[in-house]
Amino acid sequence: MSNLVLGFSGCPNDTFIFYALINNQITYDFNFKYLVADVEELNKRVILKEMDVSKVSFHLFGYISDEYVILPSGSALGKGCGPLLVAKRQYNQEELKDKVIAIPGKWTTAHLLLKLWLPELEHTKIMYFNEIPDAVASGDVDAGVIIHESRFTYREKGLICVCDLGKWWEDTTGSVIPLGGIIAKRELGDELLTKVSRAIKSSVLYGFSNKDKCMPFIKRYAQELDDNVILKHINLYVNDFTIDLGETGKNALIKLYNIGYEKGIFPKKIRDDFIFSPLVH
Repeated sequence: MSNLVLGFSGCPNDTFIFYALINNQITYDFNFKYLVADVEELNKRVILKEMDVSKVSFHLFGYISDEYVILPSGSALGKGCGPLLVAKRQYNQEELKDKVIAIPGKWTTAHLLLKLWLPELEHTKIMYFNEIPDAVASGDVDAGVIIHESRFTYREKGLICVCDLGKWWEDTTGSVIPLGGIIAKRELGDELLTKVSRAIKSSVLYGFSNKDKCMPFIKRYAQELDDNVILKHINLYVNDFTIDLGETGKNALIKLYNIGYEKGIFPKKIRDDFIFSPLVH
């Protein structure tokens, strides 16, 4: 039986997605060991090819589609769920060009959207996502791009939203905003990739039907332990696209990668077969 290294973040949407798989609430035909880490840590490990199956930022995938494929289930896409650029006061784009802006990782989709919105940006500072609001509030940086639970709590620190980068993407492209997804090594082969894809989809569906059972596992890793914040997070990032990307999700990703290529961010166009299609038995 195959042995896989599986990675996902400690954010509520990921622990919700993987609860049933990790806790043997569904059946599957492979062995795995798992790592829970910040998504940027997972991005870096994927670059080093240490992970067989992992959550990554869709930004990173634009560079690794020859070695990895996106699985159809487990992704974070949607409307009104993009990263927010926050600060202590309002800035316009011209003012921000020479400011120091904190980002939650070089390879995050948050960083990609910031670069698309503000291509003249000169100074960024990489920080863990949960440290960014305090860094902005203290003046350590001029502004910061926040993701995950921070979007629900930044106002408590006296911060304002300078730009909703997700809304900007939606308004500019007419597409839902693609944030991150589950990728797997192409070398695993279609049969094993199909087994993993089906297991993740089953795990997502189990979570939808058993939210209460998932909560203790989710709280083990969450940065914010308030039930209301956790449920808001899950409701925002886990949706029909998490069950299956579908054509709408695929088209949003194609748009992201085509725009990134046209702007010179990605070195080449995305492969046609970048999303895995499970075998039909």
